[in-house]
Amino acid sequence: MIYYGHTKENLLTKEILPKAEWQLLKDHLNEVARLSEERAAKFGAEKLGKIIGLAHDLGKYSNQFQQRLDGSSQKVDHATAGAQEVYQRFGKTIGRALAFTIAGHHGGLPDGNRGDPKNLPERLEKKDIPNYQAYAKEIEIPTLCSQDLVNMPNTKNAAMRAFSFSFCIRMLYSCLVDADYLDTERCMNPEKFQTRPAKVSLLTLFQRLGKKLEKLNERTRQNPSPINSARQNILTRCLKMAEAEPGLFTLTVPTGGGKTYSSLAFGLKHAVKYNKDRLIYVIPYTSIIEQNAEVFREALEDDLQNDSVVLEHHSNFEYPDESFDDWDQKEKAHRLAAENWDMPVVVTTAVQFFESLYANKGARCRKLHNMVNSVIILDEAQMMPVEYMKPCLWALAELVLNYGVTVVLCTATQPAVNNLIPGNLKPLEIMDNPRELQKVFKRVTVQYSGEMTDEELAEAMAEKLQVLTIVNTRRHAQLLFNKLQQKTAEGTYHLSARMCPVHRKIVLAEIRQALKDGRECRVVSTQLIEAGVDVDFPAVYRSEAGIDSIAQAAGRCNREGRIAEGHVVVFKPEKHGMPEKGRFSAVAGIARSTMRQVEKFDGELLSLKAIEYYFQQLFELEKDHLDLQGILRMIEEGRDNLAFPFATIGNEFQLIDSTTIPVVIPWDEHAETLMEEAEHHPFPASKARLLQPYVVQVYQHELAALVKENVIKSIGGFMNFLSDRSFYDRQFGLKDAKEVKAPTEVLLY
Repeated sequence: MIYYGHTKENLLTKEILPKAEWQLLKDHLNEVARLSEERAAKFGAEKLGKIIGLAHDLGKYSNQFQQRLDGSSQKVDHATAGAQEVYQRFGKTIGRALAFTIAGHHGGLPDGNRGDPKNLPERLEKKDIPNYQAYAKEIEIPTLCSQDLVNMPNTKNAAMRAFSFSFCIRMLYSCLVDADYLDTERCMNPEKFQTRPAKVSLLTLFQRLGKKLEKLNERTRQNPSPINSARQNILTRCLKMAEAEPGLFTLTVPTGGGKTYSSLAFGLKHAVKYNKDRLIYVIPYTSIIEQNAEVFREALEDDLQNDSVVLEHHSNFEYPDESFDDWDQKEKAHRLAAENWDMPVVVTTAVQFFESLYANKGARCRKLHNMVNSVIILDEAQMMPVEYMKPCLWALAELVLNYGVTVVLCTATQPAVNNLIPGNLKPLEIMDNPRELQKVFKRVTVQYSGEMTDEELAEAMAEKLQVLTIVNTRRHAQLLFNKLQQKTAEGTYHLSARMCPVHRKIVLAEIRQALKDGRECRVVSTQLIEAGVDVDFPAVYRSEAGIDSIAQAAGRCNREGRIAEGHVVVFKPEKHGMPEKGRFSAVAGIARSTMRQVEKFDGELLSLKAIEYYFQQLFELEKDHLDLQGILRMIEEGRDNLAFPFATIGNEFQLIDSTTIPVVIPWDEHAETLMEEAEHHPFPASKARLLQPYVVQVYQHELAALVKENVIKSIGGFMNFLSDRSFYDRQFGLKDAKEVKAPTEVLLY
């Protein structure tokens, strides 16, 4: 009897092709084993990778499964067979670990405790498995000896034993599902498989970056200033420290110190020296990932070569498979690389990065093995959410200790996390004297003014020629802006995330020009402007927040050192200016406490000593909430019987508790044209990336209210178009529908 792994269809007509075109099961298993072995070899587990590749589809050797390929409607559980086979062969430790990966290669890593038919113990005891023993005529499962395991990850610390074991299971799972996806794609859709991007070496990228840096250096020589010289020194230091042994690093550079290029230079040079596979740049905000990715593309991509080397991966849109054929060649390569991060430079969000490390579904986990032997740079590392601080740090430590990863925590306000990092791992600071560096970049004084009403704030702003005020909520921004306009309408601007990127870009261009020309320029903004937006005001007002946010606000003040000293005023807002949700009041209180003791810190609120004190107080206050969902506890509790609750953890580890949904705004004629093309296109997702500059993210309850108002048109089942222009204000952006009543004030950037 001939055993098949997959049928094959005509991609245009969807008709099943003759059996001569189908994929032989033995060919599929051998190729998945080869690919899985190749991936697992990166962390010394190649033999295990080969075994799970060979065993994952053993259940397809049953007559029932072959009949299903012939058209039978009977469902067949083919994954459980392979899981039982490896468990019986390799025992309750190695066998059970491998069984997790095989049992979950379609539905996701299961929970390892008893209690549900989908859980691993019940799967391993399942009796009604169709006979699959015919596999023995075509497939030989290798044996294992101790030598096969000698180079595998092993715990460096007794407290991490369970965590390291569960992490290794995830990595093996990643190797298997990526190999399975790729071989299935190669068989079913060869054209798609061939579209995957060609490799470009990191050495080539480092050489390209060198040319870009030389241009920047020349500009510095032509425009000498203490700030520009300091930025050049930071870059030089980063290039020197890139020679250091792989491990965990911190890069403490003041806001405005040019850390984007400097950290990129460190990462690429370090990757070349130590033969790393890729550079992964993790950014806290979706709102700035596009601009950072564009900076990297400009520095690293060669237009003449027409190569794709920078993957920008976030989740503004999910793309249905059927849309693929209509994409151009470069977009196809980009989208395919997003599935498993198979590009030399990846720019992604903290949400995408950390949630993938704790996910249990194949689609999210495919990329994990491509984090191995990489350089990972976390920009604005202080933005790691407090509720998940420990799980995030443990995952980073495990990558460093066992998977050949170099991690750089990059920020102006380094969180005091040394005591939270497991495995006796101590970070090495890249800068030789961060305290002195802070003095060089000191361009502002920070003072606390106490309570300020909107009336007082608007009056103070009106008296200044150029001023920026940053508040914590959209509602406060609108109320303050309206007050300001009553006093002076000339040169007033508003910014918030309810404005689509194209709209914000236009307003920011006007703001920058007004600042450059010395004209009136008074801006009211939400925290959005702190997220990497390059503006330079002589005076900034900042509503109470954490010291990290105050430092970001200070980075928008006297940024280029054009005046002797800029002024940052921190104020306590009216009640509507302080979000009720989350720990916002608590962190503002710790910042107030730090301000009251500022003389302890040489009178400098933004000194490294003050920042360290602030984070120590924050982590002490939140010590019982640094792993709010008990992720590490759940893993430790599953230690004895390898009862790791992978599915439960995948559901619980959600950095953003309310998922946002993109709404496309008909901002201009170009947007309207793209929207119309998408609406009448057989594959509307082909326009999704082109529409990203016109997207506003909203919460589910906000979208539901807009739908109820009949102002949302759903396209392709996954894109939401605003159909009524009156719901978009040219000043404030997307309006709330009348029915929207959020349970609490929502903090939006």
